[in-house]
Amino acid sequence: MKRTLFSAALMGAVFSFGGSAWADITIGVAGPVTGPNAAFGAQIQKGVEQAAEDINAAGGILGEKIKVQVGDDVSDPKQGISVANKFVADGIKYVVGHFNSGVSIPASEVYADNGVLEITPASTNPVYTERGLWNTFRTCGRDDQQGQVAADYIASHFKDAKIAIIHDKTPYGQGLVDVAKKVLNEKGVKEVMMEGINIGDKDFSAMIAKMKEAGVTLIYFGGLHTEAGLIMRQSADQGLKATLFSGDGMVSNELASIAGDSVIGTLNTFAPDPRKNADAKELVEKFRAKGFEPEAYTLYSYAALQIVAAAIAKTGSADDAQKVAETIKSGGPWATAIGPIGYDAKGDITRPDYVIYEWKKGEDGKPTYSQM
Repeated sequence: MKRTLFSAALMGAVFSFGGSAWADITIGVAGPVTGPNAAFGAQIQKGVEQAAEDINAAGGILGEKIKVQVGDDVSDPKQGISVANKFVADGIKYVVGHFNSGVSIPASEVYADNGVLEITPASTNPVYTERGLWNTFRTCGRDDQQGQVAADYIASHFKDAKIAIIHDKTPYGQGLVDVAKKVLNEKGVKEVMMEGINIGDKDFSAMIAKMKEAGVTLIYFGGLHTEAGLIMRQSADQGLKATLFSGDGMVSNELASIAGDSVIGTLNTFAPDPRKNADAKELVEKFRAKGFEPEAYTLYSYAALQIVAAAIAKTGSADDAQKVAETIKSGGPWATAIGPIGYDAKGDITRPDYVIYEWKKGEDGKPTYSQM
């Protein structure tokens, strides 16, 4: 049973006469264009749009131009399903997105049932690629990888800390801390408290008071920058001196605008900064010339479209996304703006992809994250 119905638009999306396609190849871009995580949505959108522009300037894919269609999921699973259904109805067969694991996981089922390939630059929950679907790919790593890296670092550098584990109850946030907690406990490091918050919460004073009473010196947080920034600021205001350590949900300079100077000393895991890749220098300068800093997932999104485009070209047609998916898995490693990427049978990248970052003041005096 299909989870959505095909429309006439799908039937007429790609016409072929004498073996030559006459319609452009439309790529769906899905993420939080609006809402509290819009900074991440902008990274995904800008990355894909620039990749499409550059690929089109080089002749397109098999002579066809790429068009980009954006769907705003507002980081909400239900809205993500609506975006997925709209893409299917419009005949789109390739999607870069979504951002949140909690959105990518249900949306990918709609895509799988309707012949759509999804490649996410940011969804890190292992479940996304562990269900045996044909269509799920990422250009980022997984939470079981970054949770391991974080736990190893904590066990080495904060072994005697009193640790509070806090998460936002999402597949991403809870999945991340569950891995870190398991590894820490196996290493003999036990947290003094573990607690969940809700996305959109603004007042964390009761939880902070509880952490003060427990003598917490390190907070391991699973969630996004919106809530993390408030926890940092309110902790500083209430006199809780604890280092916050988190995952790749922190990689937006918007965190500093929320947390202020209390962000200094914060740690997080993320991939090696792709902006420092010598092969990406000209591309980074191109983004900056347009007034956009290509931080975090920007180049990961650019790379996602590079992989899709190269795989379509190698397959020889964009008509069958399942054949293109097989090519992605068998035809790599793929040359991208973030380096060569190969895939395993699940759609996960085959290279290790996490290091530690620390938030400190940059040369301009503003707080930002830099690789340790």
